[in-house]
Amino acid sequence: MSTRRTLVTADWVITEHEGRFAQLRDGAVLVEGGRIAAVGPAADAAFDVPVDDRFALGRSVLLPGLIDLDALADLDHLQLDAWGDAAHEQRLGWSADYARSGRREVLSAEDRSTMRRAALVQLALHGITSFAPIAAEVHSAWAETHDDLLDVARLASELGLRSFLGPSYRSGVHVTERDGSAGIHWDDELGRRGLADAVRFLDTVDGLDDPLVTGILAPCRIETLREDLLAETGRIAAERGIKVRVHAFQDHAERALIARASGTTPLGLIERAGLLGERLILAHGVYLDVHPEVAGEDRGDLAALAAAGASIVHCPLTNARYAFLLERLSQYLDAGVNIALGTDSFPPDLIRGIDAGVHLAKAQHGDLSRGLLAEYVTAATLGGARALGRPDLGRLAPGASADLVAFGLDDFRAGPIDDPLRALVLSGSGRDTRFSMVAGRPIVVDGTIPGVDLGALAAESQRIFERLRAGYAERDVRPEEGPLFPGVFPEATATVLG
Repeated sequence: MSTRRTLVTADWVITEHEGRFAQLRDGAVLVEGGRIAAVGPAADAAFDVPVDDRFALGRSVLLPGLIDLDALADLDHLQLDAWGDAAHEQRLGWSADYARSGRREVLSAEDRSTMRRAALVQLALHGITSFAPIAAEVHSAWAETHDDLLDVARLASELGLRSFLGPSYRSGVHVTERDGSAGIHWDDELGRRGLADAVRFLDTVDGLDDPLVTGILAPCRIETLREDLLAETGRIAAERGIKVRVHAFQDHAERALIARASGTTPLGLIERAGLLGERLILAHGVYLDVHPEVAGEDRGDLAALAAAGASIVHCPLTNARYAFLLERLSQYLDAGVNIALGTDSFPPDLIRGIDAGVHLAKAQHGDLSRGLLAEYVTAATLGGARALGRPDLGRLAPGASADLVAFGLDDFRAGPIDDPLRALVLSGSGRDTRFSMVAGRPIVVDGTIPGVDLGALAAESQRIFERLRAGYAERDVRPEEGPLFPGVFPEATATVLG
């Protein structure tokens, strides 16, 4: 059986030269089967060969496929909770009464599946080729299940996306008491069942034998996990040689909660649980000792993470929206910490995230020479690949997996082009995705996904979002204190005559 051969050309290709990213003008990528066979100038004789498929992308920049390690796999609540004050945020979480007695699935299994499909289509349309999803728990009865993530795996593989998956699990959930005080509602049995379900999912993934699906362990926020559950997570990860992605150093209050429960710091707890190593992927990683709200100076956290080979998933756009800012990416990189990127909210747009991160870094340093675009592009590609232990991803080079994405720069609104990546980040967004491929299979072609009815999916997404929105009132700790979701401006109710 012959191997399918595909040629992709673009006005700019981000390839490798002497071990570093380099920009190639009028470039070509030859794909054989699921791997890259050659990269070079399109005029080179090496590309004058018979091919089965040809994609001439013209005024586009072709990159390694983007890797999103904190990706949205449901419908986002950003529109509802990224504004307001702490009291409003408490109302949007779970009440203690709801956690104790009223938990339920807000959506049917069918609606949850439709919601996931819509989210994964969004990832593809924004140029993501590999992803690890954030936990979809806000509207769940507790956390995720084996069957939830099996559905994600099925949907992702149908679309052709590369997924790194495990159902979330937790021992507790943040709640608000009737008097407005915050706390954690614990249910250790549900935590143990969740871990067992996560292990069963690993076995299921092994049985799938799908090269696009990789099992990981994905416990929830570190402060909602009992220490023995974290330690068991570490033991299983070491035994199976798999990655662990956990949300940590995400909230300043997390430190106090962990100190009270375990008598140590978040990093101390991670190390004690046997998780500190190259298998560890930390989502956010903001409140380390360098952060001004912690110690405000480097006391060794970064060096410990770098020495262990752990990775941090930086989510610059979400950090800005929720006002918890990573204290200068340059410190992390200078210390040798591997940085990957995540979107963590809607839209799943790493281009906008990169733009936000670059400008935040310049503002933090007060120096236009800092916040290098190259650092962020590297994090979105090679950084994610390193975190996953996948040297075949994140690069356009012979032998690498044929995971790639092209962003169009031919829209008039893009303006004149000097450097294609600067033009993309300053003038464009993930919506400029023109073409993508995973393991040699085209996913996005001419800016759309063949066979997907986006109009119907948009209508279903709106219907499901409204059901999710209505579910907040059931969980609200103080529903009598006015509307949960007032508009930016009040609604007009009267006719105004001139």
